[in-house]
Amino acid sequence: MNRFLLTLVTGGLVFAGGLNTAVAQDDDDGAAAVEIYTCSYADGKGAADLDKVIAKWNKWADDQGLTDYSAWTMTPFYSSPEQDFDIIWLGATQTGKSMGAVQDMWIANSGTLGEDFDSVTPCDSHSMHAAVEFKAPPKREDESSFVLDFSDCTIGDDYHFSTDVAPALTAWSEYRAAQDSTAGMWAFFPVNGGGGEEYDFKFVVSHRNYTAKGVDFDNYEPAKAREIFPYGMLSCDSSRSYVTTNIRMAESDAE
Repeated sequence: MNRFLLTLVTGGLVFAGGLNTAVAQDDDDGAAAVEIYTCSYADGKGAADLDKVIAKWNKWADDQGLTDYSAWTMTPFYSSPEQDFDIIWLGATQTGKSMGAVQDMWIANSGTLGEDFDSVTPCDSHSMHAAVEFKAPPKREDESSFVLDFSDCTIGDDYHFSTDVAPALTAWSEYRAAQDSTAGMWAFFPVNGGGGEEYDFKFVVSHRNYTAKGVDFDNYEPAKAREIFPYGMLSCDSSRSYVTTNIRMAESDAE
């Protein structure tokens, strides 16, 4: 659908314009750029083999002076046969310019690293999304592993993201925060690599572990959800849940 204007006030940022032209209130802020690869293990290969290639990639990234790119691997936990892959690579930068520089660096200087990845985990898709944060997860000492959930959401015909859904998502994040939820919440808008999407955005939620996810499950109040999201405003499918492991952290994210 993607028919709405993105005009959002959250986390001190104001975004205006289409999905591909999110503009912040000042030049230093904007929607984060996120790339996603979906990949499967080659015959006879597994996690230990991927770890070896990731170690080579991290050394390459160090040699390139790559300091503004964070990356994680995501292993399906709650999933269905529709998730026809073994692992996801998720990479993020604070700006589209930084993501573009990373892609140019990879195209020009990666050498045989791409072949190394393909020999272990050939990938069948590569997409880019604009990510807007609604609720930041609290900082913790060990951020090496956490849980990440993805739901595909479609906006009702009588509603708009800017005037209806964004305020509702903000209210939902505030409600969860009042319950002492440690979840993080984002909206991911498709930008590149897809086409024909049957959703408007992905609602992404992080938890530090499955116990924390279970606490939010126990605290869920259907009546409150219906109050914040009236019938017909938003339709989201059941979430896919992934065990997510950090493999590189941008300097700004590590502070």
